[in-house]
Amino acid sequence: MPPVTAWFDSIVSWIGTHPVAAGWVIFAIAFCDAVIVLGAIVPALPLMFAIGVLIGLGEISGPYAVACAALGAFIGDGTSFWIGRRWGPQLRTVWPFRKYPQLLDRGEQLFRRNAIKSIFIARYVGPVRPFVPAIAGMAHMALRRYIPASAVAAASWALLFLIPGWLLGEAYDAVAAVADRLAIVIGALLVAIAAAWAGVLYTYRWFARHADSLLARALRWTSAHPRLGRYAVALISPQRPESASLALLAACLLAIGVAWFALLATMLARGGPLLLDLRVHDAMYALRNPLADRLMAGLASIGDPSVLVWPVGLVTLWLLWRRRWMAATHWMAALAFGLALTAALEAAIDMPRPPTALSGFGFPSVGLTMATITFGFFAVLIARELPGRQRVWPYLVSGAVVAVLGFARLYLGAHWLTDLVGGMLLGIVWLLVLGIAYRRHVARSFWMRPLAALFYGAFMVSALWHAPRAVDPLLAKFAPLQAPATLDATAWWQADWATLPSQRKERDASQRWPLDVQVAGPLAPVTARLRARGWEIQDQADWKDTLRLLDDDTAPHAQKVLPATYDALAESLLMRRRVGPDRLQVLRLWRAPRQFVDGTPLWIGTTQTLAYVRPFDLFGLWLPEAYDGVAYQRVRADLAGFDTRENDRPDSLQPVLRLRSFTRRPAAAAPEQPR
Repeated sequence: MPPVTAWFDSIVSWIGTHPVAAGWVIFAIAFCDAVIVLGAIVPALPLMFAIGVLIGLGEISGPYAVACAALGAFIGDGTSFWIGRRWGPQLRTVWPFRKYPQLLDRGEQLFRRNAIKSIFIARYVGPVRPFVPAIAGMAHMALRRYIPASAVAAASWALLFLIPGWLLGEAYDAVAAVADRLAIVIGALLVAIAAAWAGVLYTYRWFARHADSLLARALRWTSAHPRLGRYAVALISPQRPESASLALLAACLLAIGVAWFALLATMLARGGPLLLDLRVHDAMYALRNPLADRLMAGLASIGDPSVLVWPVGLVTLWLLWRRRWMAATHWMAALAFGLALTAALEAAIDMPRPPTALSGFGFPSVGLTMATITFGFFAVLIARELPGRQRVWPYLVSGAVVAVLGFARLYLGAHWLTDLVGGMLLGIVWLLVLGIAYRRHVARSFWMRPLAALFYGAFMVSALWHAPRAVDPLLAKFAPLQAPATLDATAWWQADWATLPSQRKERDASQRWPLDVQVAGPLAPVTARLRARGWEIQDQADWKDTLRLLDDDTAPHAQKVLPATYDALAESLLMRRRVGPDRLQVLRLWRAPRQFVDGTPLWIGTTQTLAYVRPFDLFGLWLPEAYDGVAYQRVRADLAGFDTRENDRPDSLQPVLRLRSFTRRPAAAAPEQPR
C-alpha cells in the first residue's frame, strides 16, 4: 500500500503543479476511450472517476476538466467515424475484426435500430462505445446529423462520468474525518467479492466455450498414447454424456493441484510467512477500526462449525430421506475426509502464526477449506440439474461466500494470506476429486430446488443467528497488539514524554491531529473531575448510531461523535462538552504506543472543537475544526488540581499537558463555568 499511496500522492502533486498539462491527460484518456479498438483497452471509467475525485479535492478546475474530457471524446468519436467512412466494409478483413467480428456486429445492430439514438446510447455503453461511430461512418451517415448528436453525447458523457468522483471528492473531508478506514475496508471487501465472482464466471465460461476442442485434443492424445491414454479415456469417453464435464474437472484438478503443491513447497522452503503475507497483514492491521471490526467479526463467523452444521445436516437428512444413497455418500465423504486431511496437514506443518492469532490457526486454514468444500461440493450436487446457462450460479455463490469469509479473517489477523490461499486451493482440489467420482458414478437426476432452498435458507438463518453472538468473543480473541513496556515513569515525567508521538499517523495530513494530552494512571479520577465540570462520557458509537446520522430529525447534540483510531484502537475514553447548538469540545484518549515498566497505564490523546455539518444535506457529522487550542485550554483548566506539567514540544512548539491521575494537589477553587 505505501508504494501505491506514494504514487497517488505524486500524481496529485504533479497535477496541482501543472493544472494546464493535466487537461491534456484528461483529453488523452477521453480520446483513446473513443477511438476504435483503443477504446476496448483503455479503462476510462476508473480513470474518469479518479479525475472527478481530484476535481472535488480542488486539484483541477471542474469546468476545465469537463471541457477537456468532452473535447477528447468528441474528437475520438470523430476519428472512429472517419476510419469507418474511409475503409468501410474493408475493416472486417483486418485484425482484430477478422478474428472477432462480433466487435462490429454489436455496434451495427444498435445503429440499425435508430441511428441518432445509437450515438447517445453507445456513449454510455462501454463494449460498443468506440465502434458505433465507426459503424456510422461505414453507413455514410450525414455529417449534419452526426456532428450535433456526437457533440451533445460527448459533453453529457464527460459531465456524468466525472460527477460521481467529483461528489466524492467534495465530501472527502467529511467522510475521511471519521470513516476513511471503514470506507477502504468495505471497498476492499467489495473488490474481493467482485474478483471471486469474475474469476469463477470467466473461468467457467472459458471452459464452456473450449470444452469441445479440449475434449477432441484429449481424445487424439489417448489414441497416440494407448498405455497412458486408457486411464484418461475413462473420463472422456464419447459414449458418456458427462465426458466434457469430467474432462474439465480433471483439467482443473491438475492445474489447481500443481498450484497448491507449489505453494506448499514455497512455504516449507521459507519456513515462515512470505514477504507478501507480512505486507498484507500490516496493511490490514493499519485499517482496523471499531465499525469495521464488528462487521468483519460477524462475517468471519459464517464459517464456524456451529453455522455450517445446520445446512450440512439438513442436506444429509434430505438426501437420505429421498434415498439418494450415492449422493449422500459422496457428500459425507467430501466433508469428513476434507476435515481430516486439513486437520492433519495443519498439525503436521508447523508455521508461525500471525501475532494477532495466538493459537488455534495454522496452514492451511481449516475454516476456509471446509467452507470451500461445503459450498463447492453442494454446487457440484445441484449444478448438473440446472439449465446450461444457470449452472454457473451455485459456483458463483460459493466463490462469493469463500471470498467474504477469507477477507474477514484476513482483516482480523486470524491467518496469513497464504494460509487462506492454501486452504482454498486444498478445498478445491478435494471437491474436484469428489466431483469427478460423483459424476462418474451418478447418472440419476433429482429435483434440486427444494434441496437448494433448504441448504441456502438454513445457512442464512444460522449465520444471522450466530454472527451477532460471535462478534465479541472474536474481537476479544483478535484484539490489537499490546503496547511494549519500555518507559520509566520518572523519566517520562521529566523528559521522555517528548519521545511519544506528536500526532496521529494518518495518510491524510488533515487527519493527523496533534496529540496534546498524556495521562499516567487510571482514567476514573479524570472522568469524575471532567463530569463535575460539565463534560459527559460518550459510549463508543456502533452501527445503529452510524445509521442514525441519516435521520435529519435528530437534533445535533443527540448524534454521537463517531470513533477515531490510533494504532488500530478506538478511544478508550471519549468525553464531550457542549459549547453551542452545533459545536462540541471533546477529549479523546487512547492507550499509548508505549507503556511503563511498572505496569502503570499510560494514555495519549487529543483535544478538539467539533462542528456539526450536513454534507449535501444527506447526513449529519461532527467534524473537527482547525486546531486553535481553545479545547486544550478548557481541558487544562477543568483538570486543575491534579499533578500536571505543561511543556512545548521541541520540534513543533505544540504545548503538551502531562497529568498523573494518581496524585492530587491540594483542592483549589473551581474555575467559574461559562454561561
